[in-house]
Amino acid sequence: MTLFKRAVFSEITSHAGIVFSTLLVVWLSVLIVRLLGQAAEGDIGANVVLGLAAFSSITALPVILSVALFVAVLTTVTRSYRESEMPVWFASGLSLADWLRPVMLFALPVAAVVAVLTLSASPWAYGQIAEYRQRFEQRSDLSKVTAGQFIETENGRRVFFAESPTRPDDELGRVMARIVEPDWLSVVTADSAAIRTEPNGDRFIVLGPGHRYDLKPGTPELRMLDFDHYGVRIESRTDPGALEAQRQKALQEIKARPTLDLLQRGDPESLSQLMWRLALPIAVLNLALIALPLGAVNPRLGRSGDLLIAGLLALLYMNLINLSRGWIVNGVLSFGVGVWLVHAAFLALAVGLLWRRMRMPRPRRRRALSQT
Repeated sequence: MTLFKRAVFSEITSHAGIVFSTLLVVWLSVLIVRLLGQAAEGDIGANVVLGLAAFSSITALPVILSVALFVAVLTTVTRSYRESEMPVWFASGLSLADWLRPVMLFALPVAAVVAVLTLSASPWAYGQIAEYRQRFEQRSDLSKVTAGQFIETENGRRVFFAESPTRPDDELGRVMARIVEPDWLSVVTADSAAIRTEPNGDRFIVLGPGHRYDLKPGTPELRMLDFDHYGVRIESRTDPGALEAQRQKALQEIKARPTLDLLQRGDPESLSQLMWRLALPIAVLNLALIALPLGAVNPRLGRSGDLLIAGLLALLYMNLINLSRGWIVNGVLSFGVGVWLVHAAFLALAVGLLWRRMRMPRPRRRRALSQT
């Protein structure tokens, strides 16, 4: 490997490592905050936060690697132009086309890693995430609540607070609930609680002996009731939130399917997911190619505009891939066309921009001023 290729490869590797680590730290920070919020709301268990963060990071690695490679190549080429290093290489008989080999030498292994992640590792990670969540959902809602922890249902209209059980037969000890209804504000206290699931899928917290106090806001009206058993619905399968959860669960199941299973099914949703898995490794190579002409800037001009255009172009590329996936699901595009259409368009754009950067402009003819 020549000095030029070693220098380019080394600098791209250094920039890619910095960008990748930065993006991964940012991703993990946002993800852990979101998972901790879900754990505080009782949607997931606090003991699975780290596991979900690890598996979710595996699913995000393909996109992070693609962005890191694009930024690394872009910043390497831009720095060479800004610091007038590129004219030295040009004077040595090299051109922008000579960058293709060291860039592809780095991009091909990255594309191979992305292919392994999208085709094999990511579906396995999605399956593990679904298994974690399914295991937690199969537990009773009372078992999700620890002593001294609040649980909210129906967008905060029902709030439950539980103490530690004093008897071995009880799932929880003393329970206090606040229930907000259109006309009444109710406070319910009970010595124990249990869970019951109806045949239609609705779930109820059945409270033991206790008291209920109803207050009509804005009026002095007050009702008091003693009960032996009292049921409060905490989840309905017909609620919009439950329907949305079922839709998200179906989407996670598609993402968790093995690649061969998607190919055998052949339905639009499976083919759209297969297209996405095949698109990311190709996008890695296309983004590396298109970063070469986009990084060729004039050192006398500002760099904010060039970097903004490059970022918008990469964002457009990824959004068009997502749009193609939606078109395949809706039947607007066939799988055979949607799997290569966007990539072919951006490959042609990369080749056109690279040719334009390498083309030598013709010298301008100046009219000689005649001396009088």
